Formats: sequence, structure tokens, C-alpha cells
Amino acid sequence: MKAIGYQHSLAISDAAALLDIEVPQPVASGHDVLVRIAAISVNPVDTKIRQRVTPPAGEYKILGWDAAGEVVAVGEKVQHFVPGDKVFYAGALQRSGSNAEYQLVDERIVGKMPANLSYAEAAALPLTALTAWEMLFDRLDIATPSLKHPKPVLLVVGAAGGVGSVLLQLARQLTTVTIVATASRAETQAWVREMGAHYVIDHSKPLLAQLQALGIDAVSHVASLTHTDAHYAELVKALAPQGKLALIDDPVGGLDIMPLKQKSISLHWEFMFTRSLFATADMQVQHQILTDLAKLIEQGQVKSTLQQQLGTINAANLRKAHALLESGKAMGKIVLAGF
Repeated sequence: MKAIGYQHSLAISDAAALLDIEVPQPVASGHDVLVRIAAISVNPVDTKIRQRVTPPAGEYKILGWDAAGEVVAVGEKVQHFVPGDKVFYAGALQRSGSNAEYQLVDERIVGKMPANLSYAEAAALPLTALTAWEMLFDRLDIATPSLKHPKPVLLVVGAAGGVGSVLLQLARQLTTVTIVATASRAETQAWVREMGAHYVIDHSKPLLAQLQALGIDAVSHVASLTHTDAHYAELVKALAPQGKLALIDDPVGGLDIMPLKQKSISLHWEFMFTRSLFATADMQVQHQILTDLAKLIEQGQVKSTLQQQLGTINAANLRKAHALLESGKAMGKIVLAGF
């Protein structure tokens, strides 16, 4: 089967950074479904793994953690899917990725595609939607007002990217929280408003003064999606006592948690791959999240965050997608479709 892989961690400007290759087609067994890939999207994790992980000598590493396609075979333990089902999923970090014609994926982290989306529209969603859902409801526990936070305010830092674009929709549709999103350009500010933000501020400028200008003295929850280290001091000041801070990025130099003590602020990491990486007892939850997400999409409450489609799935187009992500100027999701 066709695939795109690499043997050496190289700058994306190097033609050998991602290569068109041929590899054997895998065979389904156990809980695995074999999916014929129709579309993929590209995430920051793809670029990070390419830059940091070198495969064993002589072997290729195949990236890709977002896909939509058709089930063509199932393992003997599969219960939820049959050949012909259209599915979408984000896969597992430790397995061969979706930058290939066929991929094996555990059914417990797969969902049936929303009936009203194309493969390209569906492929834009799984990784970011799972991350956003888990961040909001598993980490920040933001579903309902509480005695501590009767009128919760959620600050979303770096809200125009893939995760933020879904998180804003979920927060607006499924909670009563007031949402303040950060974005620094006119087009990204318009985008986050469209996705559900009540207020928009500019993360290239001091955050506290902008919050106060909105009449917001403190926020109860923070979803920090990028450059947490740059904003950390202000986020601690902005958070109310007993507030919650969740993040997904890799702060340069780590974080000093001591400033959180006086306010009893809790710190939460969200890593979407935890359940599949450790085969947790609740791994099946990701199948249910994708199932619930599909219903929300079919009901018109959430929409795909597909923003750019860069052609068919090949090395040249994937290099373009990686370069765009590395530029830091991507908005929504980048998708490739077909071989």
C-alpha cells in the first residue's frame, strides 16, 4: 500500500523530511478494525514527532493521528463495526499512523462518521474534538455552575487553532459558561467569534487589562492551548481562588507550580493519547465521545473546523501542511483527501 514516512528527523524544507513509500497492508485481528483511509488532517503532534523521533535504522516512521475512511475488515473481538461502516478517529501514538492507504485502529477509540459530513470534513475533527471534550469535562469539570464558581468564566488562550475551534463550540453549546477567547489577528478574532466566543481579547497584549476592560475581574477556568509559559504569570493572577488551569502544550523550561498554592488553583494536563497509550480501563470513553460528537454535528450544534484542503495525500502536500503548521499561522484544520 502507499504511505508517507521518514527515516531521519529533518527540517520540513528538506525533500527527504517526508517521503512517498510502499509498505505491506496490515491485517485486522482482536479489537482492531482495518480502515481504508479517505482523508486525513494534520496536527502539531505530527510536526513534533517528526522533529524529535528518529525510527530505527532502515525503518520508516508513518505519522498521522486524524483520519476518516471506510472499515474494510474487522478483528474477531470487534463489536461496534462491520465492513462498510464510515468511521473517524485519532488513532494511537504508539502505532503506525494514518498517512497511509490502510490503517489498523482499536475500535474502542473509533466513532461512526457524522452522516452529514464528507470524509474531509470528518477527518478535521477527531484529535482536536477529543482533546477539547476531555479538557472541558474531564479536566476542568466545567459542565455546571458550582458554589465555588456560580457564574463561571472560561478563558481560552490561543483559541483559533484546531483544539480551540472545537472547544469554543462545545463550551457554547453544552455549558452556560461565559467564554473569553484570545486571538491576535482580525481574521482569527472573527473566526473565534463565529465558533462561539462571547468576548475576544488579543494575546499579543497584556491579558489582565483587557479582561478588566470587559468588566471581568477574575476567571474561574483557563484552557491554555499555546505559549502557556509566556502567559503563565498573568493567568495565575487572572484566575479566581480555587480556579482551574488546564493546558496541552509543552511550556519552555516547565512551570513553577508554587504560585498556584495561595489561591488553591489546580493544574490539569490534557493529553488525548493517555487512554490509548496506557489502555486505560475507560479507553472506551473515546468511542462514546466521538459517538456523541457525531450526534451534535448531525443536529447542527457543532460544525467541522476544516479550513484548508491541500490536495491529495502525498509527501509533497504533507510537507506543505507541516510547514504551514510550523509557521504558527494556521487557523482551524488542514486536510488532505484521496490518494
